[in-house]
Amino acid sequence: MFGCAGRVVVTGMGKSGLIARKIAATLSSTGTPALYLHPVEALHGDLGMVVRGDVVLALSASGETEEILQLLATIKRLRVPLIAMTGDEICGVPVTKTLSTLASAADVALDCSIAQEACALGLAPTASTTTMLALGDALAVTLSERRGFKEEDFANLHPGGKLGKRLARVESLMHTGDALPRVTPHTKMPDVIYEMSRKKLGVTAVVEGEKLVGIVSDGDLRRLLEKRGKDVMDLTAGEAMTRDPKTISGDEFAATALALMEEKKITSLMVVTGSGRLEGIVHLHDLWSTELM
Repeated sequence: MFGCAGRVVVTGMGKSGLIARKIAATLSSTGTPALYLHPVEALHGDLGMVVRGDVVLALSASGETEEILQLLATIKRLRVPLIAMTGDEICGVPVTKTLSTLASAADVALDCSIAQEACALGLAPTASTTTMLALGDALAVTLSERRGFKEEDFANLHPGGKLGKRLARVESLMHTGDALPRVTPHTKMPDVIYEMSRKKLGVTAVVEGEKLVGIVSDGDLRRLLEKRGKDVMDLTAGEAMTRDPKTISGDEFAATALALMEEKKITSLMVVTGSGRLEGIVHLHDLWSTELM
């Protein structure tokens, strides 16, 4: 599966099919492209989804599921490697023991044998499907580790829902373009205040060209008014600004931005590139939607 150039095609019928769907979903979300193939639909055209370069993972507790066995000829013709999860007791059993048709045909047969089903009648797939699910998760996690799948890769594959929000990146939350308050070092304070009020973030960036050189915040204005009174209005942004403000990269996680704001007791961060070029601003209010708070 690690060396697969295509996709892992997971198939199964009935309860095993439901487990197959979950395994395919887990593989896909952890860095291994996978899809679920319904064996009956495969017999009516969907078998075209399987191409050379793929790997087939087939689930069948008995190893004799007719709909699965009907796929074997095409799988072999395409020379697609076949991995089977069956209830055959393989581990520690003499090689002379007869295996199910599916396990015998597989390039790799995985042992999902159980002593008995949890069902009181010993009939409903319970323990057997749990075993398949656990083994499928183990495969997905092992492949993920082997591929060096990182937190940022996981975030890229989960942009929606609560998980995606918690793993959101700063660049997806920051204010840019006309929504980004900015002035030059030569801007007079009345215009600085107007820019801050118009953009409603309580702060403005001070830039030379595209490079961030400082910020002017509501707090800066209050402190200056206490110190200098109405003379503040005669200052320029360059004279009133806080130099070397706290910044963050756009590819950092929202959680990192929140931690930095909490540590420095500030409500916004300027987003800059490695060379100091201003890209945007992220505000504490923007992090509310990520459910980090």
